[in-house]
Amino acid sequence: MDITALYNISSGAIQTAAKNATAGVKTTSNESEDTFGAIFQTALDNINQTNSYLSDAENEELKFAMGLTQNTHDLTISLEKASTALQYTVAVRDRLLEAYKELMQMQI
Repeated sequence: MDITALYNISSGAIQTAAKNATAGVKTTSNESEDTFGAIFQTALDNINQTNSYLSDAENEELKFAMGLTQNTHDLTISLEKASTALQYTVAVRDRLLEAYKELMQMQI
């Protein structure tokens, strides 16, 4: 898997991190660690955001089930946000695992 596939990801945060990673042609080991750290931190932030959406969706379901709210619109929106975020996170995970497997199969 070529790293240029990261540019096809629609998340602005990951695109920015990927562009910043390739901005400097000459990198020292410290700069490459910072680049990896930035991309890793962005991935963690996206996972935390996904967890937040899932938690919000669960809270809306509980409110609706207990009769605390009659607004199905908020319930539907929170469920769709959670579903989309989870699908995105799984797609990114699959891409990363695919890249890792390809790196592991390289001959040295």
